[in-house]
Formats: sequence, structure tokens, C-alpha cells
Amino acid sequence: MANSENGKTMLKVEDLNVYYGSIHAIKGISFEVNQGEIVTLIGANGAGKSTTLNTVGGLLKASSGTIEFEGKSIAGTPAHKVVSEGMALCPEGRRIFQRLTVKENLEMGAYTRNKAEADETIEKVYEQFPRLKERFRQIAGTLSGGEQQMLAMGRALMSKPKLIMLDEPSMGLAPILVQQIFDIIESLNKDGTTILLVEQNAQMALSIADRAYVLETGRIVNSGTGDSLLHDDSVRRAYLGG
Repeated sequence: MANSENGKTMLKVEDLNVYYGSIHAIKGISFEVNQGEIVTLIGANGAGKSTTLNTVGGLLKASSGTIEFEGKSIAGTPAHKVVSEGMALCPEGRRIFQRLTVKENLEMGAYTRNKAEADETIEKVYEQFPRLKERFRQIAGTLSGGEQQMLAMGRALMSKPKLIMLDEPSMGLAPILVQQIFDIIESLNKDGTTILLVEQNAQMALSIADRAYVLETGRIVNSGTGDSLLHDDSVRRAYLGG
């Protein structure tokens, strides 16, 4: 967990509203992520967590509200340009290129950078994920679920983001792999990457987060430090089975 007391605001979202057709999916939410933090959004399925990340990442268009990254408005900016600004989204369901090799998948993540920069970064990704180095020639679709999640995270890191958004990184993984993925998230954060995490496993997410926001049906209903929400009775009852 980063010490982010002095971290400047990196991402600031204010009064964000998003519609899917006539459905009001995100209802005026505001939150921020400071440099060096791990911030998590928790909530039940359908609460609006992924919609929030996809809107910040430029995959969905907000109907109103502001999204600022390092003081610059990025609302309405297409996804590929958001990556150029220094933000990367590791999507729910991994979305790797099944028929390409591990190495080719990683190279796809570096499309904003020149070859020398990409080659340098791929070595750093291999240090972070030794399993990917062992399997760099393997077809990505034949990897295990945990390896595919590592590949999706590695690909997002290839653009050298200042902020990485992780959407449900532990989904569908065995408990031992969940622990491994969370260890990697903490390690990335220690290396200086700011993290915005959406995660169904509220217990794990809150245990590594500096701060957290609880989403319910498109609204933020609670917020605080990861630790305070981990011990909050209403959060425990709703999300932690306690």
C-alpha cells in the first residue's frame, strides 16, 4: 500500500453520468485517484464499476460530467488517445489476442511507442512476470486463466502507463492465483504505478487499497480508507459475508 498523503491528484471525476440507451447506469458520481495510490471501486454485479472504468478509459461516452487526468480534460477522448496520455485499461475478461503468441500480445500493447522503447519495456514486463518470459512463444489462447490475466496486465504495462485501471483481475481464478495477482498489483504500485482497481473480491481489494469507494446501482454510497471500509459493519454485511 502506497503512502499517498502528498500525492497530487492524478485522476479527477466529477458528477459523471452515463446512459445505456434509456438506462441511467452511472448517476452523478465523483471520485479521485492521487498519484501513488491504489484506489478500489467495490460493489455488486451491475453496480456500474466496469461502466465507470470504460468511460474513464474512453470506451464509453459520458452524457455529462468531467474527467480530468493530470489536470487535463479527457472526457470524450478516444481510447487510443487516452493511452497516449499515460493511462491504460486492463479490461474485464482479459481480452487477449487468443491466436497470437505471448510476445506478439505484449507488442500490441506498445503501439504508442517506438521499437527501442518497446524492447526495453518488454524486458521489464518479463522481470515482473517470469512466467510470460518462459512462454513468450506460446499461443496466448493455450495459457491458463492465471497466465492470461498476467498477459493482459503485462500488455497494459507495455504503454508505460502512469495510471493502470484493472477491471476484475481475479475473476474466475483459483484462490492461490488470486493471491499471486494481488501480490503483483502491490508490487506494480511499489514500483511507482498508480492503480484504479475494480474488483468483486472486496476483501482482497480493500486489504491492499489506500482508499475505496462503494458503488450501488450507479451511485457512490460510501467511501473511506481501505482499512476503514474493511471494518465497516454495513460493508462487511453487504460484501464481506460478515
